[in-house]
Amino acid sequence: MTVTFLDPPWLHDSNTSTSGLSGSLRERRLILDAAFQEFTQRTGIRVKHLPTPESPQDQLALIRNLLQKGAVTPDVYDLDVIWPGILSEYLIDLKPYFTSELRSEAPEMLASYTVQGKVVGIPYRPYAGVLFYRTDLLRKYGYDRPPRTWDELEKMAFRIQKGERAKGEKDFWGFVWPGAAAEGLVCNALEWQVDEGGGRIIEDNGKISVNNPATIRAWERATRWVGWISPPSVTSYQELDAGNIFWISGRAAFFRGWATNEFLRNPPGVPFRDKAGVTSVPGGKTGRADTLGGFGLGVSRWSAHRPEAIKLVEFLTHREAQLEAVQSHSEIPSRPEAYELPTILKAYTRPGNQDEELAGKIVVRPSSITGKKYDDVAQAYIRALHSVLTRESKAPEAAAALEKKLVEITGFETETPPKEF
Repeated sequence: MTVTFLDPPWLHDSNTSTSGLSGSLRERRLILDAAFQEFTQRTGIRVKHLPTPESPQDQLALIRNLLQKGAVTPDVYDLDVIWPGILSEYLIDLKPYFTSELRSEAPEMLASYTVQGKVVGIPYRPYAGVLFYRTDLLRKYGYDRPPRTWDELEKMAFRIQKGERAKGEKDFWGFVWPGAAAEGLVCNALEWQVDEGGGRIIEDNGKISVNNPATIRAWERATRWVGWISPPSVTSYQELDAGNIFWISGRAAFFRGWATNEFLRNPPGVPFRDKAGVTSVPGGKTGRADTLGGFGLGVSRWSAHRPEAIKLVEFLTHREAQLEAVQSHSEIPSRPEAYELPTILKAYTRPGNQDEELAGKIVVRPSSITGKKYDDVAQAYIRALHSVLTRESKAPEAAAALEKKLVEITGFETETPPKEF
């Protein structure tokens, strides 16, 4: 018997030999291939990988098309954390099969895969937003720790940028981040907004929270960065664009990226890998927030091999936890000065480097509460914020227009956001 598994291409691409992958990805792929051989030896069930397109939008389109058609394969899907609300009606409820495992999951992670009480995905490869920084430059300019607030980041970034440019690095920037009109901008902006007490775009109770002074203040602050401590072109940067400036060319002091997958993408040997430290995203008036990302495993309701598919999900999630424990010793920079990562990332920190008081709180995008309307909500949010960042619109007017649009899309009411998160 064979169970089919639809997996993102960055991990398993049937058209890419292991020799064509980076050292870290090649190692991970070989480990996982061995894991599937072990699964087959234990159960007698073979696993067939089905790679997906490169972009998340194309991946979702493919998966939705297969599920809507009632395709009996694939049996198991690797689901982005924002997809469950869109695909829930085509996936089985895994709660009865994973009762004990679900008790140990972080509530924030589990909430993203729970739709109307139905658990449609088991967290598989979670990660969160983090701030990467140049340890050598912080030492050079007299800083003994990374920034804990956006105010501190601005001051550090400007000072380092000014100093490096004075030494001849004319295209050096203090802070790079993905500012293109894409989903990555929602992840960044959710952190900015929550940090200031502006709410989570749409709250768990279904109330909309975008048109408020805190959110407007956060948008205006980010707009001020563009052309000051961040390049004018940052509003066109995808995650890889910003990451390459930090990791490859070394032309930035700070970079907002994602934990774990950044280390997979940038193994030892990448030019500035050994000079990188990592910490929680800086905070504002109400604390520090790190947006949840990652993948979970779901089983198609059309699967002809449901018991076998559930066995594969159980095996993969247990194996991934073991793999993370091993990688925690090799995928993190060799000389980090400080770790202030959220609880979700404990597997990626070395003992003794965790500072719970400084850790950010995990926040989730409003994908479960909005269900199939999430993409419309996200696109409206992206358009409004991006117009502010490019100075085509003023933040107060854009936030007011966005609020009206979200009411129109969702039918939800508006609310003054909570003071704490």
